[in-house]
Amino acid sequence: MTRVMSGVVLAAAALAAILLLPFVGLRVLACTVAGLAADEYVRITGGARAQSLSPERAERVERRWIVIAAVVYTCWWSAVPAPLSIVLVTIFVIVWLAFAVLRQSRTLQEAAVDLVAPIYIGAPLGMLAALHMRSGPRATLLLIATVVISDTAQYYSGRAFGRRPLAPAISPKKTVEGAIGGVICGAVFMAVAITFVFPATPIIMRVLLGLVIVFLGIVGDLFESRLKRLGGVKDSSAVIPGHGGVLDRIDALLFAIPVFYFMVLQGSVA
Repeated sequence: MTRVMSGVVLAAAALAAILLLPFVGLRVLACTVAGLAADEYVRITGGARAQSLSPERAERVERRWIVIAAVVYTCWWSAVPAPLSIVLVTIFVIVWLAFAVLRQSRTLQEAAVDLVAPIYIGAPLGMLAALHMRSGPRATLLLIATVVISDTAQYYSGRAFGRRPLAPAISPKKTVEGAIGGVICGAVFMAVAITFVFPATPIIMRVLLGLVIVFLGIVGDLFESRLKRLGGVKDSSAVIPGHGGVLDRIDALLFAIPVFYFMVLQGSVA
């Protein structure tokens, strides 16, 4: 019951935000979600645990807030539909690596884990706000609903027909049959619902886009499950009763957003 109630509250809050908030409000909300998810990411990737062994607590706090700030800034910036200069990206990467490796005496692998956070979390959530500004709330709801319907179909298809594990070493409860159910339901929903958002989109493109979005959602879910398994945690946090953490709720969406937004920018859906 707790899980159901939390889900209803989250869905209602998300719907209200998408339909009622102005762009600035959505941008702030996206950055808030990104910051919370970034904090969870730092913890589950093992960085927070490793840093806890350091005698310098200030260094641990410094690293945590640097990652969160980088993710939030990336989210805020990505909400504006403009291409990022490769020069600026290069400068950012060089400064980040130099600071982490030289100032904090971290390995290149550890620095790279943190470097992924703005791209993995901040950029997609910023793109979601940019999608809303460019194409309106219906486009945003279309993408989110496709991922949610696919995820729900995976759960119930897996419970009803699941026999073969999809990725036993990563997420033992996920099954091939559940994934197939999620792909079918999600792709069909996208192919039908996109008519009310981008009516000029060709039939073939509707189906292909639906399949790609659902597939990426499944990959995103498995990706975060892998992070948690490596970090030795069940949920990214306990902030949402019955659902785990913020990152647990948006993991599939993070992988799906960039491709959908790219297709909109390119005019492949219209």
